[in-house]
Amino acid sequence: MIFKYRETGPLMVNCYIVGDEQSREAVVIDPGGDVESILFLLREDDLKLKAILNTHSHFDHIGGNAGLKKATGAPILIHPAERDLLTGMDALASQFGIPFEPSPPADGDLVEGQTVTVGKTGLEVLHTPGHSPGGVSFKISGMPMVMVGDSLFQFSIGRTDFPGASHAQLIRSIREKLLSLGDNCEVYPGHGPPTIIGRERKFNPFLQEDGGMGGGNGSSIIIP
Repeated sequence: MIFKYRETGPLMVNCYIVGDEQSREAVVIDPGGDVESILFLLREDDLKLKAILNTHSHFDHIGGNAGLKKATGAPILIHPAERDLLTGMDALASQFGIPFEPSPPADGDLVEGQTVTVGKTGLEVLHTPGHSPGGVSFKISGMPMVMVGDSLFQFSIGRTDFPGASHAQLIRSIREKLLSLGDNCEVYPGHGPPTIIGRERKFNPFLQEDGGMGGGNGSSIIIP
């Protein structure tokens, strides 16, 4: 398996590339921008882009959708609950004063239980709502690796003060879908450094017994 990531866009979104060494197929997860740098990473390993996968529709994670699709022809896939949001991020981006190229509509869906294949590598789709209604994570089949978008960060969680977000739902998603992957599972978030499930189970303040299920909004150092 080929695995790379780079911070992209004005809000430094972790964009992930998962490729297959034999077929040279690849997917790009959350192209936040800087399309030329993403294309460089693909060319570096002679990878052909099979699909653009969005963990959710917030503008900082989809800023490179249009440019990447234009350059490669790859389809855009997202959870059905995010389809309408995907093409309506202009207003939110303008509120933050951030230049933004609108995303084209989604070409297909990502749903719980689905596996996106890249050669012999499988990415299992986990529906992990809470930060957004159709948030998804991608577990690499047979490997202790998961890409979680803005659901879980090192010692923090995604914001839940957006329309359609829910703190209780996000905590439930993390507990039921992510913590169950095992303490050694590597977590690759939408912003910031990687972590592991065991570390978050033990030290993440939002996941402790006395605070993990409480009220209020999840917080992160990331604006969106």
